[in-house]
Amino acid sequence: MNIKTIGILTSGGDAPGINPSIRACVRTAIFHGLDVIGIQEGFDGLIRGEMEVLRARDVGGILQRGGTFLRTARCPEFMEHKGQRQALRELNESAIDAMIVIGGDGSMRGAHVLAEMGVKTIGIPASIDNDIWGTDMSLGVDTALNTIMEAVDKLRDTASSHQRAFLVVTMGRNCGYLALISGVICGAEVVIIPEKEIPLEDIASRIEQAYERGKTHAIIVMAEGASYSPDQVKCALEEGEVGFETRVTILGHVPRGGIPSAFDRMLATRMGVRAVEALIEGQTDKMVGLQGRVLVMRDLNEVTQRTRKVNLEFFDMAQILAR
Repeated sequence: MNIKTIGILTSGGDAPGINPSIRACVRTAIFHGLDVIGIQEGFDGLIRGEMEVLRARDVGGILQRGGTFLRTARCPEFMEHKGQRQALRELNESAIDAMIVIGGDGSMRGAHVLAEMGVKTIGIPASIDNDIWGTDMSLGVDTALNTIMEAVDKLRDTASSHQRAFLVVTMGRNCGYLALISGVICGAEVVIIPEKEIPLEDIASRIEQAYERGKTHAIIVMAEGASYSPDQVKCALEEGEVGFETRVTILGHVPRGGIPSAFDRMLATRMGVRAVEALIEGQTDKMVGLQGRVLVMRDLNEVTQRTRKVNLEFFDMAQILAR
């Protein structure tokens, strides 16, 4: 082992599970005799030198908290040579000789840049979109799905009471994972995702058929990055004879927050411990990933050049089960 101080930062969009991961990183590092420095507000805080020493008690009480107590921010400046040089200068001045970066695909690109500059760096994937290649699950996905499921279940109560169709819009600009899986586990009549376009007339037809089969309500789950806007879908339903009034509910950032689920807490803890161990072993330019039930180390160069795709078999499943 030739490292003495590990820096930790969280970058990009927040996700439930980040705080448990920070906690695991800090306490594992301290167990191995290492110092830990927390960097505030991601790569932006790194460039500005916003840092503080983290001790075991500093991460007490954050296991059950959503978000990130280190705070987060997006930092286009870090992707420029000037910003990278300033970040490296701050790391050297603070005697940080290894880094753990927790975040989404942009954060993993930033981690790869640090590694290429000679900083021993390990990434931990945190993105509720679950679009990071190299891991079956990213931190926050399970909690987000549970949040969406709870919201849809509650909307179903009022939908059935008033014989309505509810269009529920989830996050997912480029990846429809949340909408797809939510559609399956919530029994949606229609799922609309960027990866699989459905003609508007087909959407209206499916809801009309559900009404004709005797259904008293309908649920449509849609990713925000789908080719249609919520208003376009609503108009298509209202112009047809679907038999239901239509209401639109946009969940927005709600699924990003909340108490991390048991699964996310455990995954976050395992990934945090493994990230520190990997640095101690001398590994760098890697991301901790989950493959089945096993943690694996993925090359950041490969992670940053690929995107995890949704399994369209689930789309077919959702259509079959909606009948």
